[in-house]
Amino acid sequence: MSGNTKVAIIGASGYTGLELLRLVFNHPKAELVAITSRSHAGRKVTEVFPRFEGHPGTELSFIAPEMEAVRASGAELAFLALPHGTAAPFAKDLLALGLKVIDLSADFRLDDPAVYADFYEHPHPAPELLSEAVFGLPEVYREEIKGARLIASPGCYPTSIMLPLLPLLKEGLIEPDSISISSMSGVSGAGRKADLSLIFPEVNESVRSYGLPRHRHLSEIEQELSKAAGEKITISFVPHLIPVTAGICTTTFAKLSADFSKVSHALEKAYQHCPFVRLRGAGVSPDTKHVTGTNYLDIGWHHDERTGRLILQSCEDNLGKGAAGQALQSFNLMVGNLETEGLQYL
Repeated sequence: MSGNTKVAIIGASGYTGLELLRLVFNHPKAELVAITSRSHAGRKVTEVFPRFEGHPGTELSFIAPEMEAVRASGAELAFLALPHGTAAPFAKDLLALGLKVIDLSADFRLDDPAVYADFYEHPHPAPELLSEAVFGLPEVYREEIKGARLIASPGCYPTSIMLPLLPLLKEGLIEPDSISISSMSGVSGAGRKADLSLIFPEVNESVRSYGLPRHRHLSEIEQELSKAAGEKITISFVPHLIPVTAGICTTTFAKLSADFSKVSHALEKAYQHCPFVRLRGAGVSPDTKHVTGTNYLDIGWHHDERTGRLILQSCEDNLGKGAAGQALQSFNLMVGNLETEGLQYL
C-alpha cells in the first residue's frame, strides 16, 4: 500500500469507534470510505456524532455491516471495533475478500483456542486464523506487524501492565511468581451501553473493584508475560472502576531479584526507540491527566527497600494507547507510514 490508504471501520458507534473516527478523520494518509453500524445504517456520521460537523469527509453515512459492500467501497483495510465473539466472523470474511484487518476485540489475541473458550465461555469462532494473527503491541512486535494481514490489538489493561513488565521479565530482574497488579480505569472502558451500574449516580464519588478473581484480560496478560519470562506465569490482578471518563492507572508489585538500578537500564534499553512510551523515571508516579487524549503510555518506578519490592506504575488513555490509538499505530506500520503519523497530537 502507498499514498492514502482507504479504510473502513466496522462497528463505529461505540466509544472506541468514535475515537477511531476522530483519529482517521485527522490522519493525513488515511481515507475513510466505509463505516458500519446496524443501529445507525442510513444516517450520516454528523447526525450520530455532531462533533464532526464541518470536518472534511464526514458526510459519509453509516451502512449495514455487509462485507461485500465494504469491499465495494474500495477499502483496503478494516478496523473491527466490535465485541468479542462477533468480530471473528467479520474478520474471516474481510480477509477472504482481500482486505487487511485490525481487530480491537479479544478474538485473536490468544494463541490457544482452548484458553479462549475457557476465559470467554464459548468456542473460538475462527480458530484457523489464530496462528496467523499478530499481537498488535508495536513496541514488542513491530517487525511482525509490518508484514501482517491480521492484527489482534491488545486490550487496555494488558497494555498498561505488559509494557512496564516485559523488559524486566526478559532480563530476569523480578521474581515471576511474585507479581500482583492493581489497576484503575475510567468508565468509558466498559463500552457505550445502557447499564445501571455505569450511570452517573452509581459511578460518581465511588470506586469499586470488579471482574474478580479472574478478569478475562488475564488470559492475554499471562500469555505475553510467560513468553517474556520463558516460563509459565500466573498473576493476581484487581481492576477498579473510577469516576472519570477515560484513563488507566496501573500499579504492579513484584519482588526484585537484581539490583534496583538495573530496572532503569532495562526499561531505557527496551524503549529508547519507542515514540509512545515515555519513561518518567525512578521515584516518579505518572498521572492520567498527562496521557488522556494521547497515544502515550507513561511509566514510573519505585524501590520499596523495606520489603525488597519493585513498584511499577503506568498511565495511559484506555481509548488511546489502550485501544484506538494503538490500532492506528499498527495501521501505520502495516501500510508503510511513519509509526507516529497522525498520532502526535495534544
